[in-house]
Amino acid sequence: MRRRTSAAAVLAVAVVGGAIVSPMVAGQASANVLAAAPHVVVDRTVTSGLTSPWGLAFLPDGSALVSERDTGLVKRIPVAGGSSVVVGRVRGVVPQGEGGLLGIAVPPGPAPAFVFAYSTGARDNRVVRIAWDGSRLGRQTPILTGIPKNTYHDGGRLLVGPDSTLFVGTGDAGSPQLAQDRSSLAGKVLRITFDGRPAAGNPFPRSPVYTLGHRNVQGLAFDRAGRLWATEFGERDADELNLLQPGRNYGWPVHEGSADDSRYTNPAAQWSPTSTASPSGIAILGDVAYVASLRGQVLWQVPLDGAQARTPIALRLGDRGRLRTVAVAPDGSLWLITSNTDGRGSPRPNDDRILKLAVG
Repeated sequence: MRRRTSAAAVLAVAVVGGAIVSPMVAGQASANVLAAAPHVVVDRTVTSGLTSPWGLAFLPDGSALVSERDTGLVKRIPVAGGSSVVVGRVRGVVPQGEGGLLGIAVPPGPAPAFVFAYSTGARDNRVVRIAWDGSRLGRQTPILTGIPKNTYHDGGRLLVGPDSTLFVGTGDAGSPQLAQDRSSLAGKVLRITFDGRPAAGNPFPRSPVYTLGHRNVQGLAFDRAGRLWATEFGERDADELNLLQPGRNYGWPVHEGSADDSRYTNPAAQWSPTSTASPSGIAILGDVAYVASLRGQVLWQVPLDGAQARTPIALRLGDRGRLRTVAVAPDGSLWLITSNTDGRGSPRPNDDRILKLAVG
């Protein structure tokens, strides 16, 4: 049976100094939280007119690749912004519901020869490696297939790790029990090599599974100490920010949010109800995590104190609608993707767009 989140663990919110924080940190504690959080403002619109943008990854020259979920296109955004340029289409993408062309990642180095993408096809979700010549996508090679798919809960975030590894966030594909099944790729965070094999040092022998017990992971980011954090959609009780540790089980569908159960790892922070956040992408800049929220339509700012997460603060950046992805740009700014053309939002004129945020 799934256990509901206890009231004591819920991050209900209240307005303090123009931001939204938990009433559990009232008075001077609230002031301290706000004082420790950098000021964030919208600097400018980088580009607009995108269709269901999802993934974002920067190239060595500071330009960026963005994936469009429903078109299967990958577009390049110039460093200075402006009109996007199509650099290729990922073959075999079958967009349906939350599935389609999702995450994208670029390996490190001055001249990467390939990029990675996570896509939904006719039968499964998969990770593909795509040749990159510096200006166009080329040959496409599936490196990990058989990730269960559905019209929802397809996960999709990719993150390049150390030692030529790739982290992959997946969803439970609408079958919650798969999240607890170590033989399934659903409801997991996976860690693989650049050719798709289970990475050396994974917690389970000959398995790509890094962590399990997830409902739908759409955000992955490292902090500056190398710790891995993930955002996860809850069902109705609590969305989660998790500090990932190899081999740990994060509880879904037995628990949602925090629970007094030593078999499972509790979230570092959570939002309740899920309409408050529905967290997708995450980026970490300095000692602060930034979480893009879809239903919540705000950018959450979560100060980090080592392995601990402090009270989330809601940054209201104007009427931007649903927010899908946030990433740290090479110049130290944040790029933020809106998600109003995804079939669940209310598009504004010239949506969707990428915004540049100045962090001070």
